Amino acid sequence: MRKFFGTDGIRGRTNGPGLTPEIAMKAGMAAGRIFTRGDHRHRVVIGKDTRLSGYMIENALVAGFTAVGMDVFQFGPLPTPAVAMLTRSLRADIGVMITASHNLYEDNGIKFFGPDGQKLSDAVEKEIESLMAQSLEQGLAKSASIGRAKRIDDSQARYIEFAKHTFPRNLRLDGMRIVIDCANGAAYKVAPEVLWELGADIVTMGVAPDGTNINWECGSTAPNAMCAKVREVRADFGIALDGDADRVVMADEEGRIIDGDQILALIAKSWSRDEKIKGGGVVGTVMSNAGLDRYLGTLGLKLGRSAVGDRYVLEEMAKGGFNVGGEQSGHIILSDFSTTGDGLIAALQVLAVIAKENKPVSDVAHLFEPLPQALVNVRFKKGSPLDDARVKSSIDAGRAQLGDSGRVLVRKSGTEPLIRVMAEGDDEKLVQAVVRAIAGTIEEVAA
Repeated sequence: MRKFFGTDGIRGRTNGPGLTPEIAMKAGMAAGRIFTRGDHRHRVVIGKDTRLSGYMIENALVAGFTAVGMDVFQFGPLPTPAVAMLTRSLRADIGVMITASHNLYEDNGIKFFGPDGQKLSDAVEKEIESLMAQSLEQGLAKSASIGRAKRIDDSQARYIEFAKHTFPRNLRLDGMRIVIDCANGAAYKVAPEVLWELGADIVTMGVAPDGTNINWECGSTAPNAMCAKVREVRADFGIALDGDADRVVMADEEGRIIDGDQILALIAKSWSRDEKIKGGGVVGTVMSNAGLDRYLGTLGLKLGRSAVGDRYVLEEMAKGGFNVGGEQSGHIILSDFSTTGDGLIAALQVLAVIAKENKPVSDVAHLFEPLPQALVNVRFKKGSPLDDARVKSSIDAGRAQLGDSGRVLVRKSGTEPLIRVMAEGDDEKLVQAVVRAIAGTIEEVAA
């Protein structure tokens, strides 16, 4: 068991047991020591979303990194994939994003990227934790070697140009009305600018962050507001990003949701037709709908499955030589462009297909009928309810009920004290009943 790192970096309630200024400073010092390799002047780049606590965490990280001799480039609010891209572009030794992604403002987190712009392996994260538990005094830089910190003013412009260059040069978004919901988060400046510069008529939402409204009734985790706005303004398309813009949910002109599985299907179909797809298919997760698997089969493509988390999707992509992967929740990784999930880049690839086919989004983006799927999150306070014999028995009973026509997946969240209970199958009523039964048992045990 790891004390600080979950499936997506360090995350927790700000000033709670898992994330304090002291923890952030120690994380910076430990990561700085590990990535100080060679005699060159080492540098770290730091971006953040719009949470009030971002100032506090950023200053603590800066203190930690400079204390071990690393120079710090501070970007301010910037999407997670932009930080990953700029880590490589600026030849930094390590990149850091301060964010709790889709969580509300009370939480925050720290994501680390290696010099290749990819998230750190489990082994490196364990090494950081090991150093954090020790006295770090031996790693302190000498007085003359303490790092310097400075703000980088053009980081947003760099990412805007990068994003635009992923869109086909022969296409434009002229005449297309797009609703863009930035969740009052990290992309509130860059995402609308990219779409506008590509010719779209944009209607913005979630672009007035105040430090406490990130992801609050907006963004990819609450897309109903975006869907309603699409219908209200008669837009052609809707985009809802999450707080750090590494995931996206979309909507057609009728306000119907286009989730990550449908996005993967659309990109797979388009890229396969253009002979751009690699690996013979795409990578999803254990949560990906079986309908996606069946649809890809009609195209002669396969669906690889990984554990939940875009880091694990990327690992599976690398193993099989895939260049398209993602999660149902909207983390879409297109490794031709990015080393992590990028909601804006994914949206641009979908928009490219729409612009090319010149059809209503509803005719283009719903490529398969998802199997009925139910998901319930059960919050717990301590212990591990999944180890209880009653819970195990309930899960076994659910699997027996669904048989070969469905499946059950029960797992702990890597970022929150939740147990996620998912089932899918051809019989919707049975799927719902199975999930209710398992979730009810977990609630009894966790009470």
